[in-house]
Amino acid sequence: MDGLRQPRRASTLAAQVADQLREQLASGRWPVGTRIPGEQELAGMLQVSRNTIREALRALVHLGLLEARVGDGTYVRVTSELEAVLLRRTAATPPADVLELRAVLEEHAAGLAAERRSEADIARLRDLLVAARESNHSGVMAQIAAADGAFHLAVVQAGGNELLAEVYEHLGGALSALLTALPWDHDAAAEHDHWHAALVDAIGAGDAVAARYAASMLVRVTGRLSAEAAAENGGAVGSGRHEGE
Repeated sequence: MDGLRQPRRASTLAAQVADQLREQLASGRWPVGTRIPGEQELAGMLQVSRNTIREALRALVHLGLLEARVGDGTYVRVTSELEAVLLRRTAATPPADVLELRAVLEEHAAGLAAERRSEADIARLRDLLVAARESNHSGVMAQIAAADGAFHLAVVQAGGNELLAEVYEHLGGALSALLTALPWDHDAAAEHDHWHAALVDAIGAGDAVAARYAASMLVRVTGRLSAEAAAENGGAVGSGRHEGE
């Protein structure tokens, strides 16, 4: 396979193999959800023993990058160690706390976007705004979450901070999961439409204060809906302290 090479013996063979497999994941050669070559095939490619391959795979499964399915093979779970860490952490975090983190990231990123955006960024945001508006009224929560995630990621990317964009992108799964669990109706869709449009207008006008405010209002809307869902289910998700801060 392209990109694989016989490992050197300067460090443990298993560690070198694990490093090469991480490179394959990061490069996108093995996309999320795909089954990677089996132990025997990998051993032949790399000219090492199956035990070495097994040890390397076990390490990547432990990191959360791969998923071993008994009798079916090993599949790509995520392509980044950062994403694996964030997914594990957010899975053990109350949704209200995830929303607070989202607020911090999105508000700051919205301000940066207003200060640094290019004309190409604005054009992209307006296209994604149309897509988000159409999805908001589809009633299909998976579609709504996907369009919303793409829109907000583009806002963060317009701020020009690559590390911030990478962290936010890897949090996307947790944020989308929250959105798909929300009660959704015409009023919720209308609120999202309004504040999405206000955010794009503020970024286009270079108004960092208005951009941060619009971003904060979008998170508040999500927090309120999350609290309503928790109340209906008898849970404690999205406690009142997150609604009117």
